[in-house]
Amino acid sequence: MTLSDGQPTSRPKPVLYRNGSVYTAADPFATAMLVDGDTVAWVGSEQAASSIADSSMEVIDLRGALVAPGFVDSHMHLTETGIALESLQLGNVASARGLLDAVASAPGEGPVLGHGWDETAWEDPTLPTAEELERASGGKQVYLSRVDVHSALVSESLAQAAGLRGKDGYDGGGRVTRAAHTAARRATRQMPEETLRRHQARALAEAAANGYVALAEMGAPHIGGADDLRLAAGWTTESAGTQPYPEVLPYWGELVASEERARGLVEQFGFGLRGLAGDLNIDGSLGSRTAALRSGYEDAAGERGNLYLDVDQAAAHLAACSLAGIQGGFHVIGDAGLDVALAALDRAAQEVGEQRVRAAGHRLEHVEMVDAAAIEKLARYSVTVSAQPAFDAAWGSPGGLYERRLGERSKSMNPFAALYAAGVPVCFGSDSPVTPLRPWSSVRACLEHHNTEERISARAAFLGHTRAGWRAARHANPMAGQLVPGAPASFAVWEVEELMVQVADGRVQSWSTDPRARTPLLPALDTGADPVCLQTVRNGTELFASPALRS
Repeated sequence: MTLSDGQPTSRPKPVLYRNGSVYTAADPFATAMLVDGDTVAWVGSEQAASSIADSSMEVIDLRGALVAPGFVDSHMHLTETGIALESLQLGNVASARGLLDAVASAPGEGPVLGHGWDETAWEDPTLPTAEELERASGGKQVYLSRVDVHSALVSESLAQAAGLRGKDGYDGGGRVTRAAHTAARRATRQMPEETLRRHQARALAEAAANGYVALAEMGAPHIGGADDLRLAAGWTTESAGTQPYPEVLPYWGELVASEERARGLVEQFGFGLRGLAGDLNIDGSLGSRTAALRSGYEDAAGERGNLYLDVDQAAAHLAACSLAGIQGGFHVIGDAGLDVALAALDRAAQEVGEQRVRAAGHRLEHVEMVDAAAIEKLARYSVTVSAQPAFDAAWGSPGGLYERRLGERSKSMNPFAALYAAGVPVCFGSDSPVTPLRPWSSVRACLEHHNTEERISARAAFLGHTRAGWRAARHANPMAGQLVPGAPASFAVWEVEELMVQVADGRVQSWSTDPRARTPLLPALDTGADPVCLQTVRNGTELFASPALRS
């Protein structure tokens, strides 16, 4: 192999991993794996590994560690995640006073950015005013996003700078929603490219250190704009010699009304846009009471949320994308919001044919409130549901956000088992920075769903976080997301306390090491701690390595 200037390059050594456990369909008892270039060359037993090991290979002694396909986050936001990691961490703040103290302690000249507050967990949910935020910051602009990033608290100076007066969602107070929130957030995101790159690189490094090999980046005009998405997509095609990161799978949430516009928009970006989907919002969030509901919020009966798109708009978008063979879709959380999406699917099918709609592989993000009739229709149209299990872990417990906002309706939230049983394609993500990039915690959330009837097995949850993510993004390689000979060498190595086979039914013995199960083993997730990532590799290139890996 040579570079374009004629200088020879050395082919990387094959790497033999041995003395551990390999999660592979090729051999449930595999303890070793050989990686040659960007491909899995072989998986097998320790005895066989001894026979093929030679001086041409780098040999890594796993010392009992697990090698498993790398995680795919099917819904996240790079710039927002990087900003959240570098700004005020407000998840543990329990009062308005705590928010003001955090703002007062923020260093630098501003703006003061923070993320993660959730007033539903406070004893007194009263929020600080814009004037109080202004005084606490000493006149610096303040933007503090709620945990769901569908509303925020802003200071007087930011409200003025962002031109919030007269915008929908601004009443002169500190809290902003809807159009006013979009304007406030965009005002704080006008950053030099090098700053945006720093934030995105921070998020990518965080993902790599937690075993992610790919991330579906959900760009949209109201989030970071086209330049932000172009920057995010560029990390995958960075030139040799730069720090390698997880693959970015870019989506763009902009409405189209014709096949020509759909094709033109994809061509305009020019970097392998995966679809016109993601955070193209039909509605908002439950936490901010902007998710569209059929009946009122339990804790605010006169409110039923917001619809940002109607059936005509959504149907035209899906029809245009279907004709162009482009994946389309929406952000939808409330049941009334899902009604719009499903009616749009019906109308698009009437216009362009059901087969075209099915073939496009459309996707819906979140889909937290979904009943049996809706599940049947999602299956009929082969619509992928991109869900966030950590939402249930954070908000699904008795007395949690779901119950406060929805009462009895909360029991039917995020019905993973019902979706799987109906044959609806499901993939999982974090919606980072809404929930952190902790994939095993997300797998655990599937096993410990607040509704025992909706729990799924560790194997199903793991596949939803790995192979299903590649399929949802319509990846060209059908072998992506598994470790078998010929598959892409994209995986993570994990230090684990114990490996087990786990099923979802709590009425039977759920944990087993019985080899007769012929099922690859996964980490026991009832130990109180997540597995520790020792290495992350994408297409044979190391993205992250702990010093413990080769010590």
